[in-house]
Amino acid sequence: MPQAPETLPVNLPRRLLDIETIYHEPNIEQFPRAREIFARFPDTERIEVPSHWKIPGLHGNEGNASDWLKIKRNVLVLGIRKSLKCEPNGRSSDFIAPGLSNGCALACPYCYVPRQKGFANPISTFVNVEQIANFIGRHAEKQGMKLMPTAPDEDSWVYELGCNSDMSIDAAISDNVRDMVDLFKTIPNAKCTWATKWVNRDLLDYDPQGKTRIRFSLMPHAMSKLVDIRTSPISQRIAAINDFVEAGYEVNVNFSPVIVQDGFLDDYDELFAEVDDSLSDKAKAQLEAEVIFLTHNAHLHEVNMQWHPKAEEVLWTPYNQETKVSSGGGVNVRYKVSLKQPLVAQFQQRLHAKMPYCSVRYAF
Repeated sequence: MPQAPETLPVNLPRRLLDIETIYHEPNIEQFPRAREIFARFPDTERIEVPSHWKIPGLHGNEGNASDWLKIKRNVLVLGIRKSLKCEPNGRSSDFIAPGLSNGCALACPYCYVPRQKGFANPISTFVNVEQIANFIGRHAEKQGMKLMPTAPDEDSWVYELGCNSDMSIDAAISDNVRDMVDLFKTIPNAKCTWATKWVNRDLLDYDPQGKTRIRFSLMPHAMSKLVDIRTSPISQRIAAINDFVEAGYEVNVNFSPVIVQDGFLDDYDELFAEVDDSLSDKAKAQLEAEVIFLTHNAHLHEVNMQWHPKAEEVLWTPYNQETKVSSGGGVNVRYKVSLKQPLVAQFQQRLHAKMPYCSVRYAF
């Protein structure tokens, strides 16, 4: 008797993804990637919906907030990416590419993606991967060779793929991530990048040939245990850096979000020392960092109060926060400028003292 197909890599346990229901747009099976995903999750209930973006009973249902984690584990959405554009960035990348997914199986309460979705944030996977890949390839071709260095890279145009998702988790859903890694091996003037909080060792077999930059997000252990819900432990992320470098990835670190509380800079000193002790000379030689202090949101605060109020004790601190209107028009909160500016400077000074080889791409 033939064996049932494996639904998940062994390093992505069912506590993280155990898909029971797939919501999908009409005629989704015309796409080979959708058919592959259905085959990977053969015993799921399938529910057709008009749009992946607003699903009645899911995204707009306030009562779902109390089932935040269950929905992330048991629900998958399949859709077609309709808006194809590469937006200029200038921080972690030169361009934000059209993503192959939206949402995440992880449940970090500070994540900005759920601010747009309401009361549930499962993974939405886009199945028109060939169309997306062709668009990115044409866009990179139009850029020509990079003649002047930019903050993201000296020589290559950098495309952010995981702006609204964690690509290391997406690799368990389908071959979308492998397809992107393969794509950028064929584009001479570009590389791709994403940040991750999950160590998916299946990616070590992808042979990226230096054309994929993974940024492992790091924060002090105690804070991570409180706010990095369902993620790989910080110690595992640090331990993976050398292996990913040896496998052909460029590996950076992303100190994000930096959460201000008493003694937090001392906690980062310990983290910097741990990273320094763990890295090989090869990993140190290519390491860069990004530093992002916490930005939060009033609506997300209310959602979080229904499933993880303990986290809001450190995330929602009105005494040292102020309102900020984002570039997209959203009203968020950030640390008061008078507090944040000197702390950003102190953070970078301490990082340089512990890890002088690690330059900072940007800090804010």
